[in-house]
Amino acid sequence: MPANNLKVGVQSMGRFLSGMVMPNIGAFIAWGLITALFIPTGWWPNESMAELVGPMIMYLLPLLIGYTGGKMVGGERGAVAGAVTTMGVIVGTDIPMFMGAMIVGPLGGYAIAKFDKVIEGKIKPGFEMLVNNFSLGIIAMLTAIVAYIVVGPVVSVVTTALGDGVAWIVEQSLLPLVSIIVEPAKILFLNNAINHGVFTPLGAEQSAQVGSSIYYLIETNPGPGLGILLAYMFLGKGTAQKSAYGASVIHFFGGIHEIYFPYILMKPRLIIAVIAGGMAGVAFNMITGNALVGPPSPGSVFALILMSTNGMGILLTLGSIAVATATSFAVAAFIIRNDASETDDLEAASAAVDANKAESKGQAPAFANATSATVKSIVVACDAGMGSSAMGATVLRGKIEKAGLDISVTNAAINDLANADIVITQQQLSARAKEKLPGARHLSIGNFMDANFYDELVDSLA
Repeated sequence: MPANNLKVGVQSMGRFLSGMVMPNIGAFIAWGLITALFIPTGWWPNESMAELVGPMIMYLLPLLIGYTGGKMVGGERGAVAGAVTTMGVIVGTDIPMFMGAMIVGPLGGYAIAKFDKVIEGKIKPGFEMLVNNFSLGIIAMLTAIVAYIVVGPVVSVVTTALGDGVAWIVEQSLLPLVSIIVEPAKILFLNNAINHGVFTPLGAEQSAQVGSSIYYLIETNPGPGLGILLAYMFLGKGTAQKSAYGASVIHFFGGIHEIYFPYILMKPRLIIAVIAGGMAGVAFNMITGNALVGPPSPGSVFALILMSTNGMGILLTLGSIAVATATSFAVAAFIIRNDASETDDLEAASAAVDANKAESKGQAPAFANATSATVKSIVVACDAGMGSSAMGATVLRGKIEKAGLDISVTNAAINDLANADIVITQQQLSARAKEKLPGARHLSIGNFMDANFYDELVDSLA
């Protein structure tokens, strides 16, 4: 039980951290593109345009993170408090305050949320606006002062220590060992938490100093997953082999890495292959000095190319993908060829994924009582509301239209759920979805590409 609680705690913390960054990934990409284009070593150096780089990473990006963190905890008022509080850590240091924003943004939102709960129903009529505005201003001022005096200096020390530690790891050529942690964690659906909660902020700070960062290439490299899918294509059997063709296209070009996770759960020893592929890719980038100027999101080959550095950057990035793919494929091919004891049943593997990452004891819901008369809108939701949920919504929408049903099907992030008759999420996200939209009917799915799940739902609706 303690180990399970620790796992759940790590997952929850990772999702919370990534939840502050993921809605703002577009801003990170904008900053990365501006950096790639206009800095002195960029594609089209421009001194005037390059002046955008510094203020964006020092002020804009941390403020967006702090605003989002405050909103996650305290709604719109909490968002404002989170942004004001974040200014306290920004002006108190001379380094990009991503870590500080992740701490004090939610702190500002929490302070507002607690105050609002205490005074709920106690404000005399006519004084609501006065109390709301001044309470927000006073609390945000106090939390900003605390952030400036206490949090900022502490985060600066911690950030410096972490930077020194990471520099030592790089100097000792040990960075490839990070894949031993990263690749298994991805299979637990912590990929977004690791990438956007850890590597994106670290990469942004390093990129601000030297113009690019290898951290952007650790989790996002599609090579390890592509090697697994290629091994199934050539050596697998049954539904796994047939589905691997389409999965490889979605994974490599679409950047949706979650799609290869069930293939590893079919043969758990394949985790060795993705670790080896990840280590090989990181080692290649270390040896060649390859890095990206901004975060590629999603982890598509197109996004990685766009974020590559000037000169040989694109070729080196493609080289790192090729090395990781070849290494992962070689190990996976050996495992698949010499392992006939485990199933290649993709549906069983999807169920294994569900069991592996489940955080609740709820069973997959039946579809009885769901009809087109009572259901007018369905939302497929995930952490980011983009990759895997978008694919699932596309599959379900096609089946709904084919059945001639007048039902809206959209995709969204868990935190953005607002109105729906049915919400479809992966099981580990169901509890959060129910808290966000308690009035909807919630269905759990193991794999967003599970056609049988959608067929059963459409049959019940029809």
